[in-house]
Amino acid sequence: MWKNFIEYVTTRYSNAEKIVEVGVGNIYEPSRLLTQQMPDTEVLTVDIKPTRTETIKDDITNPTRQIYEDANLIYSIRPPEELQPHILRLAVNHHADAMIKPFSSEEINPQIRRKMKMINYKKMVFYTYEGE
Repeated sequence: MWKNFIEYVTTRYSNAEKIVEVGVGNIYEPSRLLTQQMPDTEVLTVDIKPTRTETIKDDITNPTRQIYEDANLIYSIRPPEELQPHILRLAVNHHADAMIKPFSSEEINPQIRRKMKMINYKKMVFYTYEGE
């Protein structure tokens, strides 16, 4: 299920030092695969209610800056629409790229649609923002 997503990230961010997944919930497969395939990259998972000890507790509406410092990519899979602007703001504030993979039946939050680019990669649709 995550093959195309992982392929896109590992290809595009092959030299990344740090990747952060926000709102991980109970879906650990993408971050696990990234950790395996990118051994030189620090891959962090963040959630407001962590379900695993390795996940960092943080509220992205009032984020802890140190978690996201030096991140090359901040991404989220199926985040609620109301959190999507906060994800983009995190990326902008930390000069990182952002990637949001909404539910297949959802679109991106209208507040951020113009700032993000829709990518259709091997039948998987997600939205990206390229930081400075």
